This record gives sequence, C-alpha cells and structure tokens, in this order.
Amino acid sequence: MKKNLWVYLVLLVALGVTLAPLYWLLTISLKTVVEQFARPPVWFGFTVTLEHYYDIFFLRPFGTYLWNSVLVATGATLLSLVLGVSAAYALARLPMNRNLNRHLSFWILSTRMVPPIVTILPLFLLLRDFGLLNSRLGLVIVYTGFNLPFVVWMMRGFFEDLPRELEEAAWMDGSSRLRALVEIVLPLVAPGLAATAVFCLLIAWNEFLFALILTQTDAAMTLPVGIAGRVTQYEIKWGAMSAAGVVAIVPVFLFALAVQRYLVRGLSLGAVKG
Repeated sequence: MKKNLWVYLVLLVALGVTLAPLYWLLTISLKTVVEQFARPPVWFGFTVTLEHYYDIFFLRPFGTYLWNSVLVATGATLLSLVLGVSAAYALARLPMNRNLNRHLSFWILSTRMVPPIVTILPLFLLLRDFGLLNSRLGLVIVYTGFNLPFVVWMMRGFFEDLPRELEEAAWMDGSSRLRALVEIVLPLVAPGLAATAVFCLLIAWNEFLFALILTQTDAAMTLPVGIAGRVTQYEIKWGAMSAAGVVAIVPVFLFALAVQRYLVRGLSLGAVKG
C-alpha cells in the first residue's frame, strides 16, 4: 500500500510539473495586463478577460497564420508519408544488392546530420528562382524534405517486421504489389503510420527558422512566426502571445487525441518480439 502511495505521489508531482507551464500559459491569456505582472503571481481568482483573443483574431491576422500552418503542416505530412512510405517499402522489400541497400539507407539518413541553418541559403536561392519564395507551397516542399529521412527510417523498420508471406499470399490470389501494399501491408502498420504522422506534423507545425527566412508577408507566414511578431522594439504583448500559444496547441492536441490508440502501439511496436 505504501509503495503504491509513493508511486501515485511521484506521478502526481510529474503531472503537476508537466501541466504547470500550460496552466500558466492559459491564465496569462485570460488575465488583464495588470494581473499578468502582479507580485506575487495570481494563480487563481483573477479577472477573466477575452481581450487578448479578440486582439489576435480581429486586430491581427492570426487567423491567416493559423490557416497557413494548417495547410503547410498537413500538406507536408501527407506528402512526406506518401513519398517516405514508398521509399521505405522499396528498401524493405524490393530485391537489390545488399551494399546498395545499406548505402541508400545511409545517404537518406545522412541528410539529417546536416545542421538546418547550413541549407537555408541554397534553399532561399532555389525557391526564389522557381518563384516559390514567400509561398505556402515552398514551405511544404522544404518541410517534406526535412521529414522524408525520418519517415523512411521509421517505416522501413515497420515493414521489415511484417512477414513477407502475407504479401506473397496476396500475390498468389492475383493481387498486384501496389494493391497488396495498400490493402494488406498499410493497415497492418497503421500504428507506425500514426506515430510517424504525429512526429512529422509536430516538426512542420513548430518549425520557425525556415518559415521566418522564406516568408515575408502575412499571406504565407505560419504560426511560430506570427506569434514571435508580438515581440516588438517597444513592448512584448504577453497576453496576445499566450492566447496565440493556447490556440496553436489545440489542433495538434486534437490530432494526437484522435490517433492516440495507434500512437501508443506504434511507439512500442517491435520492442517485444516473439
């Protein structure tokens, strides 16, 4: 009994440490400017106001930033999954020289070893030459390039864990390789797809550096850049930034909640064999 009590106590403390910053963010977004800087801090019993939410949605183009992030993150995630799953399946299943397979896998992974800041200038010049600078499509392409190595390495492991006999049985029934992949293999690796999709979405949703450099107008700016714009040379609008942060959390939270039953299984799949 005492052992269980200590376990629950530790879990409660860990939960409090995890949720405290989120609670503080939420309260700042609902406090007046005076109460935001009160000493000692007002944790409860403050005056609730929605002026900061009114600010970001009606006085600032925050709705545009939110829509841009939704389009860019969703587009980059879907494109990364389509291309990455195809490449991962080819590496896991198609017959090729073992050295070639190993070299291809290393080359794909090596792209993640390069610091992102090193690639910003070439990407800027390429997007400018192709007329994709300051566009959502340009960001989708850039973020897809970031996510592809991760998708390939994640999904390759899931494909290799599946018995080949499942696909061979489908081929004997007259199914093509593509149909077997779509109807048999992908449903079986759905947990892996969900876990990979969540990580890709988070990377695209939270990315700041490239969105800052590659976009200049509100028409293409994403949430991180829009939120950072509340820091000016005259003041820092903590209330507006906090309200924007709360709204930015909601879409990713809802997506993770929708795929949570696949996510937990996908993160642990392959940990226990036999």
